[in-house]
Amino acid sequence: MNRIVRNFINDAILTGKKAVVVGTGKSGLAAARLLDVLGADVRVADRDEAVTEEKLGALAGKVELVTGPHDKAHFADADIIVFSPGVPVKKLAPVLEGIPPQNMVSELEFASWFIEAPVLAVTGSNGKTTTTTLISAILEHAGRRVFTGGNIGVPLCEYLLDMDPAEIIVLEVSSFQLQNCRLFKPHVGLFLNFSANHLDYHEDMDEYLDAKLMLFARMTGEDTALLHESLHPLLDGRSFTNAHVEWFGPTDRFEAPHLPGEHNRSNVEAAWQAVKRFGVTEEQAAEAIRDFTSLPHRIEPVTEKRGVLYVNDSKATTLDAALAAVRSFDRPVRILMGGVWKGGDVAQFARDVRDRVVHVGLYGGSREVLEPELKRHFPVTWDETLELAVKRQAAMASPGDVVLLSPATSSFDQYTGMAQRGADFKRVAGGLDD
Repeated sequence: MNRIVRNFINDAILTGKKAVVVGTGKSGLAAARLLDVLGADVRVADRDEAVTEEKLGALAGKVELVTGPHDKAHFADADIIVFSPGVPVKKLAPVLEGIPPQNMVSELEFASWFIEAPVLAVTGSNGKTTTTTLISAILEHAGRRVFTGGNIGVPLCEYLLDMDPAEIIVLEVSSFQLQNCRLFKPHVGLFLNFSANHLDYHEDMDEYLDAKLMLFARMTGEDTALLHESLHPLLDGRSFTNAHVEWFGPTDRFEAPHLPGEHNRSNVEAAWQAVKRFGVTEEQAAEAIRDFTSLPHRIEPVTEKRGVLYVNDSKATTLDAALAAVRSFDRPVRILMGGVWKGGDVAQFARDVRDRVVHVGLYGGSREVLEPELKRHFPVTWDETLELAVKRQAAMASPGDVVLLSPATSSFDQYTGMAQRGADFKRVAGGLDD
């Protein structure tokens, strides 16, 4: 158990305090567990009336569970409220009225109070997971003890309770997590890119950007903010950090055979600029980058049938991510798109990919958003399911084509998440005739 957590327990700092955790995802439950260990009187609130005590696991019977529409009574007696990532806090304003803002924090913020090791945090609209994982791979190759988590893998609260102390904490952080942070401060903060995303959650692009910039708000001159060169128009002249600021972009510094595309050349350079702050040599970085393989569902080659390559990029939930995937290929691309719309400029996307895309296969949701503009530039078909769309493209494809699942949407119209969507694509592609 973390030393500062033990001090909180020994000094009874939260003993008997009323804590409310909003959301029963893994981050919320990890926060509830930490609060329980710290001696707080914990209530877990979830809008989903189907959530039962069974969902609480080891916390069942130890904490109070309330479900259904949030009510003022759920929060009125709270000394601290911890929000799970993705909880729409602004929509809760009526039931949170009168509660001091300093009493409301995200799980990331709450966990950060107990951290001693330096933090390297990665944010951006696209490429966060690949870059975060690459950074950890380089640091581990160089012999550092690393914890990797946050928006991927293990929640930070769980690390504090169950894992050996790390020398460096590497976190992927989302706008959802950052929006309710005030004191969280990484030693190195990395901002990869910014494009329309999560506009089903944020009011507008300004709110989305403000949330991202919370990563840098508490940094000092001893810390480093690494920013992609594409962010100059947004950030030049804007006061958002006291950190030392450096800019990066794509380079050919390293050989990265498993990370294709210009966007990954930027991600690789970003990773290097981050890890060198922790004593990693360029030779150590080069070795780790050369051996690093791309993660599942991220421009992942699945199979080649009759000269047609099938590629799973289910993680591409924005138009910018889909654009990066298309630009990774020097072959004609048949792109599969569809799902729950999150925002973006479809007309600009169409102009940017018209030299490589030969057909757009839509499926599922967002047809009404995507089809009107895309059909101005490409042949467009629509199928009810991804399976039907894959089979249609397979029937039409010529040797040398790429059938690319890069949906530019979230998956929740037909799947539980992007991983299930990618697995379904792999199943269908793998079952096609040779």
